[in-house]
Amino acid sequence: MDFKKEFEQRKEEINEILNKYLPRKEGLQRTVIDAMHYSVLSGGKRIRAILMLESYRLFGGKGEIIEPFLAAMEMIQSYSLVHDDLPALDNDEYRRGIKSTHAEYGEAMGILAGDALLNYAFELAAGAFEISCDERTARALQILGKKAGIFGMIGGQVVDVESEGKEIPFETLQFIHRNKCGALIEAAMMIGAVLAGASDAEVSKMEQIGADVGLAFQIRDDILDVTSSAEVLGKPIGSDEKNEKVTYVSFIGLEKAEEEVEKLSEHAVSTLVELPGKNDFLKKLILFMIHRKK
Repeated sequence: MDFKKEFEQRKEEINEILNKYLPRKEGLQRTVIDAMHYSVLSGGKRIRAILMLESYRLFGGKGEIIEPFLAAMEMIQSYSLVHDDLPALDNDEYRRGIKSTHAEYGEAMGILAGDALLNYAFELAAGAFEISCDERTARALQILGKKAGIFGMIGGQVVDVESEGKEIPFETLQFIHRNKCGALIEAAMMIGAVLAGASDAEVSKMEQIGADVGLAFQIRDDILDVTSSAEVLGKPIGSDEKNEKVTYVSFIGLEKAEEEVEKLSEHAVSTLVELPGKNDFLKKLILFMIHRKK
Protein backbone atom coordinates (compact mmCIF):
# COMPACT_ATOMS: atom_id res chain seq x y z
CA MET A 1 0.00 0.00 0.00
CA ASP A 2 1.36 3.47 -0.85
CA PHE A 3 1.89 6.15 1.75
CA LYS A 4 -1.12 8.25 0.76
CA LYS A 5 -3.54 5.35 1.29
CA GLU A 6 -1.89 4.40 4.56
CA PHE A 7 -2.10 7.99 5.73
CA GLU A 8 -5.79 8.26 4.87
CA GLN A 9 -6.46 5.05 6.79
CA ARG A 10 -4.77 6.43 9.90
CA LYS A 11 -6.53 9.76 9.50
CA GLU A 12 -9.90 8.03 9.32
CA GLU A 13 -8.98 6.00 12.40
CA ILE A 14 -8.32 9.24 14.32
CA ASN A 15 -11.51 10.85 13.02
CA GLU A 16 -13.53 7.89 14.31
CA ILE A 17 -11.91 8.30 17.74
CA LEU A 18 -12.66 12.03 17.72
CA ASN A 19 -16.31 11.41 16.87
CA LYS A 20 -16.44 8.92 19.72
CA TYR A 21 -14.95 11.30 22.30
CA LEU A 22 -16.38 14.70 21.32
CA PRO A 23 -19.26 15.81 23.60
CA ARG A 24 -22.81 15.40 22.32
CA LYS A 25 -24.50 18.46 20.86
CA GLU A 26 -27.12 19.05 23.53
CA GLY A 27 -27.97 21.23 26.51
CA LEU A 28 -28.16 25.00 26.95
CA GLN A 29 -24.42 25.19 26.26
CA ARG A 30 -24.89 23.59 22.85
CA THR A 31 -23.52 26.60 20.95
CA VAL A 32 -20.03 26.15 22.35
CA ILE A 33 -20.23 22.39 21.75
CA ASP A 34 -21.20 23.11 18.13
CA ALA A 35 -18.18 25.39 17.88
CA MET A 36 -15.97 22.66 19.35
CA HIS A 37 -17.15 20.19 16.70
CA TYR A 38 -16.67 22.82 13.98
CA SER A 39 -13.12 23.55 15.14
CA VAL A 40 -12.01 19.92 15.45
CA LEU A 41 -13.81 18.35 12.50
CA SER A 42 -13.29 21.05 9.87
CA GLY A 43 -10.34 19.30 8.27
CA GLY A 44 -6.76 18.92 9.38
CA LYS A 45 -4.29 16.14 8.75
CA ARG A 46 -4.37 14.72 12.33
CA ILE A 47 -0.58 14.58 12.19
CA ARG A 48 0.07 14.88 15.92
CA ALA A 49 -2.42 12.18 16.80
CA ILE A 50 -1.05 9.90 14.08
CA LEU A 51 2.48 10.50 15.36
CA MET A 52 1.32 9.46 18.83
CA LEU A 53 -0.43 6.36 17.53
CA GLU A 54 2.53 5.27 15.42
CA SER A 55 4.97 5.92 18.27
CA TYR A 56 2.75 3.72 20.44
CA ARG A 57 2.85 0.99 17.81
CA LEU A 58 6.62 1.37 17.34
CA PHE A 59 7.13 0.09 20.88
CA GLY A 60 4.50 -2.63 20.60
CA GLY A 61 1.64 -0.75 22.22
CA LYS A 62 -1.83 -2.32 22.07
CA GLY A 63 -5.16 -1.50 23.66
CA GLU A 64 -7.49 1.45 24.10
CA ILE A 65 -5.44 3.40 26.67
CA ILE A 66 -4.04 5.48 23.80
CA GLU A 67 -7.48 6.64 22.58
CA PRO A 68 -8.30 9.40 25.10
CA PHE A 69 -4.80 10.81 24.62
CA LEU A 70 -5.22 10.81 20.83
CA ALA A 71 -8.48 12.74 21.18
CA ALA A 72 -6.98 15.09 23.76
CA MET A 73 -4.00 15.87 21.51
CA GLU A 74 -6.21 16.85 18.58
CA MET A 75 -8.42 19.00 20.83
CA ILE A 76 -5.40 20.84 22.22
CA GLN A 77 -4.07 21.37 18.71
CA SER A 78 -7.47 22.67 17.59
CA TYR A 79 -7.84 25.01 20.56
CA SER A 80 -4.41 26.50 19.83
CA LEU A 81 -5.44 27.23 16.22
CA VAL A 82 -8.78 28.71 17.30
CA HIS A 83 -6.98 31.13 19.62
CA ASP A 84 -4.17 31.81 17.10
CA ASP A 85 -6.78 33.01 14.60
CA LEU A 86 -8.39 35.50 17.01
CA PRO A 87 -8.18 39.24 16.25
CA ALA A 88 -5.90 39.76 19.27
CA LEU A 89 -3.33 37.35 17.80
CA ASP A 90 -3.05 36.54 14.07
CA ASN A 91 -6.49 37.88 13.11
CA ASP A 92 -7.05 35.26 10.39
CA GLU A 93 -10.58 34.76 9.07
CA TYR A 94 -9.86 31.48 7.29
CA ARG A 95 -8.44 28.16 8.43
CA ARG A 96 -8.23 24.99 6.31
CA GLY A 97 -10.12 26.69 3.50
CA ILE A 98 -13.19 27.65 5.56
CA LYS A 99 -14.03 30.40 8.03
CA SER A 100 -12.05 30.30 11.25
CA THR A 101 -14.05 29.61 14.40
CA HIS A 102 -14.27 33.22 15.57
CA ALA A 103 -15.31 34.35 12.08
CA GLU A 104 -18.10 31.74 12.06
CA TYR A 105 -19.33 32.01 15.66
CA GLY A 106 -18.14 35.44 16.81
CA GLU A 107 -15.08 36.44 18.80
CA ALA A 108 -16.54 35.69 22.24
CA MET A 109 -17.62 32.19 21.26
CA GLY A 110 -14.27 31.63 19.56
CA ILE A 111 -12.51 32.33 22.85
CA LEU A 112 -14.91 30.08 24.75
CA ALA A 113 -14.64 27.28 22.17
CA GLY A 114 -10.85 27.29 22.55
CA ASP A 115 -11.18 27.28 26.34
CA ALA A 116 -13.68 24.42 26.15
CA LEU A 117 -11.46 22.31 23.90
CA LEU A 118 -8.46 22.73 26.19
CA ASN A 119 -10.42 21.88 29.32
CA TYR A 120 -12.21 18.94 27.69
CA ALA A 121 -8.89 17.57 26.44
CA PHE A 122 -7.69 17.19 30.00
CA GLU A 123 -11.04 15.75 31.09
CA LEU A 124 -10.49 13.02 28.50
CA ALA A 125 -6.83 12.44 29.34
CA ALA A 126 -7.62 12.19 33.06
CA GLY A 127 -10.37 9.73 32.17
CA ALA A 128 -7.65 7.36 30.93
CA PHE A 129 -7.12 6.36 34.58
CA GLU A 130 -10.43 4.51 34.34
CA ILE A 131 -8.78 2.31 31.69
CA SER A 132 -5.40 1.91 33.36
CA CYS A 133 -4.53 3.48 36.70
CA ASP A 134 -0.76 3.14 36.59
CA GLU A 135 2.49 5.10 36.37
CA ARG A 136 2.46 5.16 32.55
CA THR A 137 -0.89 6.94 32.45
CA ALA A 138 0.24 9.44 35.07
CA ARG A 139 3.47 10.18 33.21
CA ALA A 140 1.63 10.59 29.89
CA LEU A 141 -0.76 13.09 31.49
CA GLN A 142 2.16 15.00 32.98
CA ILE A 143 3.91 15.20 29.59
CA LEU A 144 0.73 16.45 27.93
CA GLY A 145 0.26 19.18 30.53
CA LYS A 146 3.87 20.37 30.45
CA LYS A 147 4.29 20.41 26.68
CA ALA A 148 0.97 22.24 26.17
CA GLY A 149 1.66 24.80 28.88
CA ILE A 150 3.99 27.62 29.86
CA PHE A 151 7.05 25.41 29.47
CA GLY A 152 5.92 24.34 26.00
CA MET A 153 3.40 25.59 23.45
CA ILE A 154 1.94 28.49 25.45
CA GLY A 155 5.43 29.62 26.45
CA GLY A 156 6.42 29.75 22.79
CA GLN A 157 3.25 31.66 21.92
CA VAL A 158 3.95 34.22 24.65
CA VAL A 159 7.44 34.96 23.34
CA ASP A 160 6.09 35.05 19.78
CA VAL A 161 3.51 37.72 20.70
CA GLU A 162 6.05 39.78 22.63
CA SER A 163 8.52 39.62 19.73
CA GLU A 164 6.20 41.06 17.06
CA GLY A 165 7.66 44.15 15.42
CA LYS A 166 10.97 43.76 17.28
CA GLU A 167 14.47 42.69 16.38
CA ILE A 168 15.17 39.49 18.26
CA PRO A 169 18.24 37.23 18.50
CA PHE A 170 18.26 33.98 16.57
CA GLU A 171 18.11 32.02 19.84
CA THR A 172 14.76 33.63 20.64
CA LEU A 173 13.38 32.66 17.24
CA GLN A 174 14.51 29.08 17.87
CA PHE A 175 12.80 29.12 21.28
CA ILE A 176 9.54 30.28 19.68
CA HIS A 177 9.60 27.63 16.98
CA ARG A 178 10.69 24.77 19.24
CA ASN A 179 7.95 25.52 21.74
CA LYS A 180 5.05 27.02 19.83
CA CYS A 181 5.08 24.26 17.21
CA GLY A 182 7.50 21.59 18.37
CA ALA A 183 6.29 21.00 21.92
CA LEU A 184 3.07 19.20 20.93
CA ILE A 185 4.93 17.07 18.39
CA GLU A 186 7.41 16.11 21.11
CA ALA A 187 4.51 15.33 23.44
CA ALA A 188 2.80 13.14 20.84
CA MET A 189 5.85 10.97 20.28
CA MET A 190 6.76 10.78 23.96
CA ILE A 191 3.24 9.88 25.11
CA GLY A 192 2.95 7.11 22.52
CA ALA A 193 6.28 5.68 23.69
CA VAL A 194 5.47 6.02 27.40
CA LEU A 195 2.08 4.32 27.15
CA ALA A 196 3.67 1.44 25.23
CA GLY A 197 6.27 0.90 27.96
CA ALA A 198 9.39 2.39 26.33
CA SER A 199 12.45 2.92 28.52
CA ASP A 200 13.51 6.38 29.73
CA ALA A 201 16.35 6.42 27.19
CA GLU A 202 13.95 5.54 24.38
CA VAL A 203 11.46 8.20 25.45
CA SER A 204 14.31 10.76 25.43
CA LYS A 205 15.16 9.76 21.87
CA MET A 206 11.52 10.17 20.86
CA GLU A 207 11.57 13.65 22.42
CA GLN A 208 14.64 14.52 20.34
CA ILE A 209 13.00 13.23 17.17
CA GLY A 210 9.94 15.32 18.00
CA ALA A 211 12.11 18.40 18.57
CA ASP A 212 13.82 17.98 15.19
CA VAL A 213 10.57 17.31 13.38
CA GLY A 214 8.75 20.15 15.12
CA LEU A 215 11.42 22.71 14.27
CA ALA A 216 11.66 21.53 10.67
CA PHE A 217 7.84 21.57 10.42
CA GLN A 218 7.71 25.21 11.55
CA ILE A 219 10.56 26.26 9.27
CA ARG A 220 8.60 24.65 6.42
CA ASP A 221 5.62 26.78 7.51
CA ASP A 222 7.83 29.88 7.29
CA ILE A 223 8.91 28.86 3.80
CA LEU A 224 5.37 28.15 2.62
CA ASP A 225 4.15 31.48 3.97
CA VAL A 226 6.26 33.22 1.32
CA THR A 227 6.31 30.66 -1.50
CA SER A 228 2.82 29.13 -1.58
CA SER A 229 -0.67 30.52 -2.26
CA ALA A 230 -3.80 30.96 -0.16
CA GLU A 231 -5.61 28.45 -2.40
CA VAL A 232 -3.02 25.74 -1.72
CA LEU A 233 -2.59 26.44 1.99
CA GLY A 234 -6.26 27.01 2.78
CA LYS A 235 -5.36 30.12 4.79
CA PRO A 236 -3.95 33.58 4.03
CA ILE A 237 -0.30 33.79 3.03
CA GLY A 238 2.02 36.57 4.12
CA SER A 239 0.50 36.65 7.61
CA ASP A 240 3.97 36.55 9.19
CA GLU A 241 4.97 39.71 7.37
CA LYS A 242 1.60 41.33 8.10
CA ASN A 243 2.03 40.67 11.82
CA GLU A 244 5.69 41.78 11.72
CA LYS A 245 6.94 38.37 12.81
CA VAL A 246 10.55 37.30 12.44
CA THR A 247 10.85 33.92 10.70
CA TYR A 248 13.64 31.62 9.60
CA VAL A 249 13.22 32.93 6.06
CA SER A 250 13.48 36.58 7.11
CA PHE A 251 16.41 35.76 9.39
CA ILE A 252 18.64 33.47 7.30
CA GLY A 253 17.02 33.53 3.84
CA LEU A 254 15.08 30.97 1.83
CA GLU A 255 18.03 28.84 0.70
CA LYS A 256 19.53 28.42 4.17
CA ALA A 257 16.10 27.75 5.64
CA GLU A 258 15.71 24.87 3.17
CA GLU A 259 19.16 23.58 4.16
CA GLU A 260 18.17 23.65 7.84
CA VAL A 261 15.05 21.62 7.07
CA GLU A 262 17.18 18.99 5.34
CA LYS A 263 19.64 18.80 8.22
CA LEU A 264 16.90 18.39 10.82
CA SER A 265 15.14 15.81 8.64
CA GLU A 266 18.26 13.67 8.34
CA HIS A 267 18.91 13.83 12.09
CA ALA A 268 15.34 12.87 12.96
CA VAL A 269 15.38 9.84 10.66
CA SER A 270 18.83 8.68 11.81
CA THR A 271 17.68 8.83 15.45
CA LEU A 272 14.53 6.90 14.60
CA VAL A 273 16.41 4.02 13.01
CA GLU A 274 18.55 3.66 16.15
CA LEU A 275 15.48 2.56 18.10
CA PRO A 276 14.77 -1.17 18.49
CA GLY A 277 11.31 -1.18 16.92
CA LYS A 278 10.52 -0.76 13.25
CA ASN A 279 7.79 1.40 11.75
CA ASP A 280 8.32 2.29 8.10
CA PHE A 281 5.14 4.35 8.01
CA LEU A 282 6.38 6.56 10.87
CA LYS A 283 9.57 7.29 8.92
CA LYS A 284 7.53 8.17 5.82
CA LEU A 285 5.23 10.37 7.89
CA ILE A 286 8.14 12.34 9.33
CA LEU A 287 9.53 12.99 5.85
CA PHE A 288 6.06 13.91 4.56
CA MET A 289 5.58 16.46 7.36
CA ILE A 290 8.92 18.11 6.77
CA HIS A 291 8.72 18.25 2.98
CA ARG A 292 5.00 18.98 2.60
CA LYS A 293 3.65 21.53 0.09
CA LYS A 294 0.80 22.77 2.26
